[in-house]
Amino acid sequence: MQTESFQIINNKVIIHIHARICETPEDIVKSPLFAEIITRAVKKLEKRHSILLQVFPRKSVSKNNIKNLIKTIELLAKMESSMVLSEVPEAKIHLKDPALLNEFIEYVYNFWRSFDRFLISDSKGQHLDKHPYTTFNTTIGQLTNLVRGMYRDIQENITGRHPRIYRQVAAGAEVSSIAVNTTFPLEKEPYSQLNKIPVIRQILIYPPLILNPPINKRSGTFEPVDVNPLSLFEMNSRDWLCYPAKVGTLTIWMYFHNRFSELGHSLCNLFQLAEDEDLKQKPDAIMAFGVPQKVLSKFGNWPTVFYDDEKNGVLVGAIPDSDDFGYFGYLKKMSLTLHNVIMMKRGRMPFHGALLRLILKGNVSRTLLFIGDTGAGKSETLEALRSLGEEEIQDLIIIADDMGSLEINAKKQIIGYGTEIGAFLRLDDLKPGYALGQIDRAIIMSPNQTNARIILPVATHEIVTMGHKVDFVFYANNYEEIDRDHPLIERFSSPEKALDVFREGTVMSKGTTTSTGIVHSYFANVFGPVQFKDLHEPLAKKFFSAFFKQKIFVGQIRTRLGLKGWEQNGPQEASKELLKLILSEKKF
Repeated sequence: MQTESFQIINNKVIIHIHARICETPEDIVKSPLFAEIITRAVKKLEKRHSILLQVFPRKSVSKNNIKNLIKTIELLAKMESSMVLSEVPEAKIHLKDPALLNEFIEYVYNFWRSFDRFLISDSKGQHLDKHPYTTFNTTIGQLTNLVRGMYRDIQENITGRHPRIYRQVAAGAEVSSIAVNTTFPLEKEPYSQLNKIPVIRQILIYPPLILNPPINKRSGTFEPVDVNPLSLFEMNSRDWLCYPAKVGTLTIWMYFHNRFSELGHSLCNLFQLAEDEDLKQKPDAIMAFGVPQKVLSKFGNWPTVFYDDEKNGVLVGAIPDSDDFGYFGYLKKMSLTLHNVIMMKRGRMPFHGALLRLILKGNVSRTLLFIGDTGAGKSETLEALRSLGEEEIQDLIIIADDMGSLEINAKKQIIGYGTEIGAFLRLDDLKPGYALGQIDRAIIMSPNQTNARIILPVATHEIVTMGHKVDFVFYANNYEEIDRDHPLIERFSSPEKALDVFREGTVMSKGTTTSTGIVHSYFANVFGPVQFKDLHEPLAKKFFSAFFKQKIFVGQIRTRLGLKGWEQNGPQEASKELLKLILSEKKF
């Protein structure tokens, strides 16, 4: 394979290419990566004393045995087994049982496909990012066709039979990116080291992309520190990539270590990739995901930290390289914490929740904000509303699925903004069949575990950032039963009563973090407001007072998502009541 290098990290294969990729089966078989895959596959067979090892002279397989097998496979890719024997007599031991060798080839093929496979095209001097379709077609497309075709040819030449059924599985890389060297806008230390890290400009994925990261829950909070994490270590250009993300109106350069390649590349379903013009400007924030834990240990046992570089006007976040932090939620929530801190410093109030715009029949538009912690039922209620309101709702437009900010414009109107173009949803809480209906664009994580997640595009960056006048503000209450004193939807009578509920931030934990049962967090938002209450509290009072002055409906909606047996029906009943309220509201 015409590559500079490859890396195998846990269950990931990362291939770096600078020019052309392999063009023939012979290129593949003669590549160091092919030899490494065969060697690892054989070692796995040896551990379980598999009968497949009988394709070798003895169960203890030597390097020479593997070398001889690879030569046999190279010939089988272009000729029948009888001709292979005439070319390489020593191949007789591998071909003595064609059915067993065929099974061995099937095993190696599946072993290769069991890895999460990434292809990184380095655009040094090639300008590959200027013709991304051509680049992807001649790299990831060519590799997929070549590997799959070679596998079929080998099996046909072993068995002498053509298969009756062909399955077009992704046999090459599952994710391909084009990365370029870009001058980082800050030349001062410790930022100059970022100049050598390739920056992603294009990504191609083959959904559904099913990934199994090291863990599937998040714990702890992100704490401010007084030392710039970038000054504590040096990035190696071979081990790091940058995904420059548009987080709402902000630009955050997100650097991730190849150890977390599956998580870093998954950002493409959550945040818009920054434009070339964005890269010429100083970013609003920087994040490093996969910093050596030993250099962050000075900040405690759970060192997910960020630094406010006021002198250079940039925030810097850092997450350790331990598997304990190998969860997409860390990557997402750290970036949103950085966003929220910046918004507070600029006079906006961040929110943890969902913001959507409903366009009703008759072209009446209403914008709803749901504030609440993870698992409170925000997304689930919106999906139920989408399906229940087909007769009255013309369009339902997602502005923010998880995080956003509010501002008061010159007309004293409350304007809401989002941050993400995608949603990071719990599979367990979605309507049955919903995920299947979206699977052609999905990234699915930990599908066989509690808190399995799906990442889906749900909005455009233009919609997220254009600003929308807010008409309703709800607290998403997932923990209270419904009775006479606790209706499905309750309106607050004053800013003070509303603030008491929102400030308390009560939720029944759904197991999305390591916390369980009833928990409380300031404004259901541990991603910035908790760390900077002195900034957030005056903003909250100002905005809640403005809500009531503008006669915005402020209340709480009881989704009951956290109560056993109500995971599906709770959000559905809440959405029915919500639709009634919206249709009956007279102030419009």
